Amino acid sequence: MNLKSSSNINSIKDVAIIGAGPSGLFTVFEAGMLGMSSVVIDSLPHIGGQCSALYPEKPIYDIPGFPEVSGADLINQLMRQAAPFKPEFILGSGVKNICKNPDRSFMIQTSSGATIHAKVIVIAAGCGEFGPNRPPLEGIEEFENISVFYSVASKAQFSEASVVIAGGGDSALDWTLSLATIAKKIYLVHRRSHFRGMDGTIEKIKPYQESGKVELVTPYQLHALKGEGGKLKSVEVIDFEQNIRSLPAEYLLPFFGLKANLGPIKDWGLELDGGCISVNYSTMETNVPGIFAIGDIASYGGKLKLILMGFAEAARAIHSAYNIVFPDKALHFQYSTTQGVPNV
Repeated sequence: MNLKSSSNINSIKDVAIIGAGPSGLFTVFEAGMLGMSSVVIDSLPHIGGQCSALYPEKPIYDIPGFPEVSGADLINQLMRQAAPFKPEFILGSGVKNICKNPDRSFMIQTSSGATIHAKVIVIAAGCGEFGPNRPPLEGIEEFENISVFYSVASKAQFSEASVVIAGGGDSALDWTLSLATIAKKIYLVHRRSHFRGMDGTIEKIKPYQESGKVELVTPYQLHALKGEGGKLKSVEVIDFEQNIRSLPAEYLLPFFGLKANLGPIKDWGLELDGGCISVNYSTMETNVPGIFAIGDIASYGGKLKLILMGFAEAARAIHSAYNIVFPDKALHFQYSTTQGVPNV
């Protein structure tokens, strides 16, 4: 598939999907099954939304057909499902503005300067545009996206490297467990001796502690970064008695959660319900014709914020959008068991 950090999409796409989480990725499949082309835009630098950024190794139990599946595996399967339809991806670039073209299609402008034209828009932005909770470290900006990362796009980057992971929740524990198999050394820093994450994950980390691959550095907090030209040499941590310890490391992964807000979405003329977008449940369309919302960001009576609900809403939105994308064609619904998957 075509993944890009930023680009102009010269030809008009049938569907622009804002959000590359589970609901957004399944929308690619639903659109493809009805013959629609799609482009997916996400402010995070990788696909998967919260599943990839917050709990890639955490088991999910309520996905139909999967008694248990990790966030990372679910995203991988959704990507495989979407692959036959060759969607384009624009990652690391949030949507800043949407306006109508004379032909009633939409022009979408992103924070990276990309311009996209699409006949309809499906907003699958979860809780809104994500941004990291940055630790208050002097000069951290110099190291960001070189040695300091708030999410992991590729595990291979940390192969045979010394890595400091900071945080006490599931994200910090999940990534410690995931990277322990390839990193040279991991220092897991937390301001308390007790971790908030799942006990099962903590138990899985213990063998790596015993082998020396993982060291728990508690109770400590991040204090300072040492290095040059954005490249880390060490991370200083401090305890409650003001004792400072220096951890030799090439990378820092601070997992203090992601902050989400509607950001520019609130300026798009959409009817809002608190921090969500109001939709007509029968179509998933917003008050702006041609713009649909699904997943956690969509609001209607009886809403359940579950991944499986986002999948159903994706199907409803795409079927509702069909007459806008193809105004001169009648929709003849077919089950996938009889239709098959095109281009496979």
